[in-house]
Amino acid sequence: MPAAAGLLPAPPPAATAYDSQDGPRWFRRHGRGTTPRIRLVCFPHAGGAASLYRDWPARLPAGIEVLAARYPGRQDRFHEPCVETMAELADRITAALRPYLAAPLAFFGHSLGSDVAFEVARRLEARHGVSPERIFVSGAAAAHISDPVDLGGYTDAQLVAEMDRLASPGAEIMADPELAALLLPALRADYRLSAGYRPSLEELGTVRAPLTAFIGDGDPLLPPEDALSWGELTTGGLTHRVFPGGHFYLEEPQQRATLLRLITAALLPAA
Repeated sequence: MPAAAGLLPAPPPAATAYDSQDGPRWFRRHGRGTTPRIRLVCFPHAGGAASLYRDWPARLPAGIEVLAARYPGRQDRFHEPCVETMAELADRITAALRPYLAAPLAFFGHSLGSDVAFEVARRLEARHGVSPERIFVSGAAAAHISDPVDLGGYTDAQLVAEMDRLASPGAEIMADPELAALLLPALRADYRLSAGYRPSLEELGTVRAPLTAFIGDGDPLLPPEDALSWGELTTGGLTHRVFPGGHFYLEEPQQRATLLRLITAALLPAA
């Protein structure tokens, strides 16, 4: 039943079945041996992995510790089954974050990772009273205006063509059929998860954390103005920035450098 006008939806029920001490399996932690001023939790895109953020720690100030989310079904979790629903993925990540709540958190998500970041944030607020200092959403419109296409049923060749169209990181290695056979199942599973995630505005509610939306001006998946839809999901305010480039604008070195400077300025203004 939709929430009554003006009221937030009921918070997601607590998920007690997931291990709150499972953080090391869910996050690749890039610390510097000191207590961080803030932890930046980074969520990959569909088919992506924690390695997307491998060079970020060296490009951010020492006060920012990076936790890169490690989704099942890829890289060092290759032999684990992929998660099939957004609710389960967000529940499991929320539980795994509990050991890291001593320091303030901020979230960054790209594409599908933006939705994951938002869902984890609202669970942290509802279940633990913890709100990220800021949520950075990249390459995505808010879920209530999105209409994701179910690419899960695409053939391997069609999925590879879609990766090429978006200039997805690692698309070039899909020319090797053996490597493609290893990597495409996770991409297909993530697309199915995304297609099954169709919440309404009432179901999403709002979070307290301020949001910053980033998008490429040539993104073939959505027009830049769609990034403004995130403002409906926060009581903390929305800022946004349009970059030159496509869906993976952040893979271009100059744009990534600018992105990380903006993140640093938002999280550690004195730096």
